[in-house]
Order: sequence, then C-alpha cells, then structure tokens
Amino acid sequence: MLISVVYPDGKHDLVKDFYLTYLIDTREIAKFKRADDWIDINSDKVRGRGQKQSYQGPERRCSSQELTTAAS
Repeated sequence: MLISVVYPDGKHDLVKDFYLTYLIDTREIAKFKRADDWIDINSDKVRGRGQKQSYQGPERRCSSQELTTAAS
C-alpha cells in the first residue's frame, strides 16, 4: 500500500506503508495522508509518538513457547 507524504521542503511523494513509521520517527516528513485527511506530525496525534517509556502493566501476549505448543 502506498501512502502520500509531504517532506519538510514541501515535496510530495508516495511511500510504502511499512516505511511510514520510520519517516515519522526520524521526522523526515511533515505530513502524511490518512483516509480522511492530512496529518501534520508536529501538531496532530500520531500513534506511537511521545510514548518512549516501556509498558508497565501485566504481560498479556502469549509467549513463543505457547505459540510453538499451540502449533503442534
């Protein structure tokens, strides 16, 4: 899937969806297009931004051992 992005210099581009997270984290883009609107990474809420501390709650994901056992 390709996503429209705008770089800080105003240049437009299309990038693959898996590359978008990297571009946001490294602040190499200014905006990206969601289905309904353009999102400005400096002023709009973007998933994962500002949440650098680790999760402190209980572990709810299953372990790799549980996945191995379930697949057998």
